[in-house]
Amino acid sequence: MAHEVRPMPLRAEGPAPTAFRRLAVCLDGSELGERVLPHALAVARAFGAPVTLLRVLEAQTSGGPPSDPLEWELRRKEAGGYLARLAGGRATVESEVIEGAPAEQICLWAACHEADLTVLSSHGAGGQSECRLAGTASELIERVPGSLLLVPAAAAASDGIARYQRILVPLDGSARAESVIPLATRLAADAEAELVFAHVVPVPELIELGALEAEDLELRDRLVRRNERVANQYLDRVRARLAESGIPVRATVLCGGDVRGRLVRLIADQTIDLVVLSAHGQTGRADVHCGSVAAHLLSHSRSPLLIVRPARSQRQPHSVEGAGCRLPHQASV
Repeated sequence: MAHEVRPMPLRAEGPAPTAFRRLAVCLDGSELGERVLPHALAVARAFGAPVTLLRVLEAQTSGGPPSDPLEWELRRKEAGGYLARLAGGRATVESEVIEGAPAEQICLWAACHEADLTVLSSHGAGGQSECRLAGTASELIERVPGSLLLVPAAAAASDGIARYQRILVPLDGSARAESVIPLATRLAADAEAELVFAHVVPVPELIELGALEAEDLELRDRLVRRNERVANQYLDRVRARLAESGIPVRATVLCGGDVRGRLVRLIADQTIDLVVLSAHGQTGRADVHCGSVAAHLLSHSRSPLLIVRPARSQRQPHSVEGAGCRLPHQASV
């Protein structure tokens, strides 16, 4: 089937958020984990949202209180002091120490406290490995409610608040993909960054029972040229709607190759500082946590990714459903 762009109005389809109200920031005491904080602060500043730093202490026994209450108290105080140091006395930054399985407790906390953006690192205390995503990161991507901001271990480290110069928004012509534009626009305005819209026109697939004939090749070329023309018109219209925003906007159409691979190369070649995209585009499958493009970028992008997903009221992790909001050994710092 030939891939074609179907221009859509600039509006969100379904319950995609237009702002973030609370951020949950996952920390595990490692240097890699701490790299998420500058990005969390940048997003929080853009939306005026409070931030909660979370540190989960894994229980040494399955269920019930810790085997050594004194040791637990010492660990809790140490973790609390660590979070307080990272919070740096900022009025909008709180912190909490909780106990249990990290992914499970973070999902539960996010659901109970209506955190609509969870910020996490691809790797933490275990260090970088051959796996592109550590185990806890993979679990959170699959199960945490709301949107997520993933900071790859390969991303450049930042001090203070992250400074974005170029923000990429991949578009496929669907209303789902376009629904992230208000979020990306607000981030770009706050950071005084350039907004880059991109669309990839893949080579149409033709059924092959042998070598393609000249008329087949000519048909495929015509489809590519047609889709490229329509894609340029589409991005021009999207860009024109932001003309009065005062934000520098650029659009690019890429032809040929795998959509996912072309976007990964674009991110690297254009030195993109942040990618903002919908978890689902044209296909919008409800049975998977992310579409194929978002999932590929989560494991291959070297730049931070803001994956926008439906609000909590529309998407509940099944491990949280009916579980109530009781967090074991929770302590505010």
